[in-house]
Amino acid sequence: MKSMNVFRKVLFVLFTFASVSLVLSGCGYKPSSYYAKKELSGKVFVKLFVDLKDPRNAVLVKDALNQVLIQKLNRNLVFDEDLADTVMKVKIDSVNMQELQYDKDGYNKLYRALVKVAIEYTKKDGDTKKISLEGENNFSIDDGTTITDTKRFEAIKNAADDALDEFLSKVAVQSFQE
Repeated sequence: MKSMNVFRKVLFVLFTFASVSLVLSGCGYKPSSYYAKKELSGKVFVKLFVDLKDPRNAVLVKDALNQVLIQKLNRNLVFDEDLADTVMKVKIDSVNMQELQYDKDGYNKLYRALVKVAIEYTKKDGDTKKISLEGENNFSIDDGTTITDTKRFEAIKNAADDALDEFLSKVAVQSFQE
């Protein structure tokens, strides 16, 4: 009797271990960065289209994109378009500020910065794909009734970073589309 209970316990543990092993190894999960690396293979050249109304913010977006390419995808950036396996064209489509909340005197105190970024990339084989990204950042004004350039700049930078957070997943999805 006692040996039968031990046998059942051992059998149950082995069955549970085998089931968990099959589930975990059989799912085939790969992170989105794996597919993004395959999609943006080789050396990458990033071409920036600067909006003359707001050139500082365009440079911020390019720097943030370069940081994503280097740190998360481990891509090599080149400074000559002819040497690149993938050419990325980056442009800020729009930057908008929305008023969200007013104080008791009727002054705006809470704003939202909305940034839309368009990225088009062309691979060595001539395949071109487009990605549209959107980001937002809420910020408040405590010491006055107008948005200072510093607050505006910081809000747009944070909204652009928010937009680029979805860059890897959108590239990974693009890798599945023909």
